[in-house]
Formats: sequence, structure tokens, C-alpha cells
Amino acid sequence: MQAIAKIGTFAGELQQTIDREFQCHGPEEIARNDGLRHSIRGLITRSNYQVPLALLELLPALQVISTCGVGYDGIPVAYAQARGIAVTHTPGVLDHAVCELGVGLLLGLLRDIPASDRFVRDGRWSGSAYPLTTSLAGKAVGIVGLGRIGRGIAARLQPFGVTLAYSGSRKIDVPYRHVQSVLALAGECNILIVCCKGGSETRHLVNAEVLQALGPAGSLVNIARGSVVDEEALVHALTTGAIRAAALDVFEDEPLRNSALTSLPNVLLSPHAGSATREARTAMLRLTLDNLHAVLNGQPALSPMPRIG
Repeated sequence: MQAIAKIGTFAGELQQTIDREFQCHGPEEIARNDGLRHSIRGLITRSNYQVPLALLELLPALQVISTCGVGYDGIPVAYAQARGIAVTHTPGVLDHAVCELGVGLLLGLLRDIPASDRFVRDGRWSGSAYPLTTSLAGKAVGIVGLGRIGRGIAARLQPFGVTLAYSGSRKIDVPYRHVQSVLALAGECNILIVCCKGGSETRHLVNAEVLQALGPAGSLVNIARGSVVDEEALVHALTTGAIRAAALDVFEDEPLRNSALTSLPNVLLSPHAGSATREARTAMLRLTLDNLHAVLNGQPALSPMPRIG
């Protein structure tokens, strides 16, 4: 059985699938075993983990890094590609799951579903009516980044009777209005949904100025990467009423610890679970493993990442 390096953990049933096809070794084991270091040709990981450059430097025979996820900001892609190492990810197969959670978070935020559930469970319904919530219908929704996920979110929101616009560096052929900057988009929408890629180019793209433009009636949803939103500025905006509320599936530091976000009543939190359905994760893992098999067998990767530079 082919030995590979593994960064991060996988759910039990998914790990069982990996173990049927590859023999996994962690970074510490690899660092201690010189023979193993020189035999490792593949590496498997998930997109919410960091792949240390120092580990890659220990693996002279490495041919492929296969990540189970779309994002690749945790991988030294430029270094790997310069060495001729294929870097692959799993676009497409998780889109439905991420879009479903994005819409679910938005509805949960506007209709205050978690708090209303507690209201009923706690027996408070018999003493008073639950406060009125907010409707999605008629709202102006701005989408930051109209890639696969952004388009999927837009298509799912159309039946709710919203007005849709998007920001991006270029205008594309869609029936939604293009707004050049995120700041301008925030200034004219009630709901701002972040769907763009992570990385240095988009770090803190949603900053204090953007949140101020979104305004006291505005809501933010982030299903992209935590780095896209300035979390300190977001906490300030939520506590001062600069924006109404936020629903977040991703955070600057994960898992979320000792964050003011956990104590705010106007925040809906999710544990980076956009693709966390059995169906999506099974399909993602299959593509991840198929990428490994393809490259290690001398074939082209099935879903390689774009070249950097």
C-alpha cells in the first residue's frame, strides 16, 4: 500500500476510506524516519489546515498535494508548483452544501430561528409572544464574489423576491447588477454575503469602512474565509449598532476560542460547516483520493489548482 503524508483529521468513516487505499503518516512520524521521508510521494489534507513549508522540504520525492476542499490558502502553492509538485483541490462537488448552509444561515439570522427555538423550549411562549423578526422578501442582497458559490447563492435567493447585485473585478454575463467595489455594494444593500476566495488579495476586504456603509439595518453573512472580514472591526460594528447582525461560518482563527463573537446576541455562529454533509464530504474525499491515484500513477490531476504567477 502506498505511503502518504497526512495533515489534519478526517471524520471516522472518511478516514476508513482513506486507510483502505493509502497508508497515512503524520508529520512527526515522517520527521523521525529518514527512509519514510524519502519514500513519501503524496500528501493529503483538508483546506482548513496549514501545510508547513518545512514539511514539504523534508519530502524530496513528493509529487502531489491533494486537499479535500476548495480553498488553498493554507498550502505553499507557489513553492510546490516551482518544484513540480501537483496541487489539487475539490471544486464543484461541495457547492450545493455550501450554498444550502449560506441560505440557511441567512434565514436563521433574519428570522431569529435559534433564539425562537430556545424561547419555546424554555416555556416562555405561554407568557408572551415572541418579538417580530425580519423578512427576506424585498431585501437588496449584495454578493461579494460571484464564482460557483456566489452564483449558487444568488439562484437560490431569487425565488424569495430579493434584488441582487454583486461585486467583482469584472462584469460577467448574469442577470444581476455589477458593482465595482465592495464598499459601493455595501452602501446600497441590506444584506452582504461574502463568497469570495481567501488569501492575501482579499484579507480584510470587508473592513470597518465597508461595515459602516452596510449600516445599522444591514446584515453580514460570511461563508468564504474568515480572513476576508476584519473580525475586530466586525465585533465593534455589532456592539455599537453600526450593523444589525452577522451570520458566520468562518473565522480568522479556527476553531473559535475566547472571542467576543460568542457572547453577542446578534450573531449566528456555525463551526466552518459549509461542506459538512455526508453527501458532500464523501464526494469531496473521492475526488481527493482520485487526484492522488491519478498523479501517483503518472496521469494528469483531475482537478488541479490554477498556477500561481
